[in-house]
Amino acid sequence: MITFPRRQSGQGMVEYALILALVALIVIVALIATGGQIINLYSNIIQTMCLYHAGC
Repeated sequence: MITFPRRQSGQGMVEYALILALVALIVIVALIATGGQIINLYSNIIQTMCLYHAGC
């Protein structure tokens, strides 16, 4: 019976790559979903700072 060595390191790299791709996809979807709200929040902060003449 011939046994072949197992390639666990290659399999582990693929698993890490898939997890990283999934996390990146979740971050992109979250930014797209809340992008407008983040821009409005940033604009409100800048506007408030300008009212108090701090960093405008």
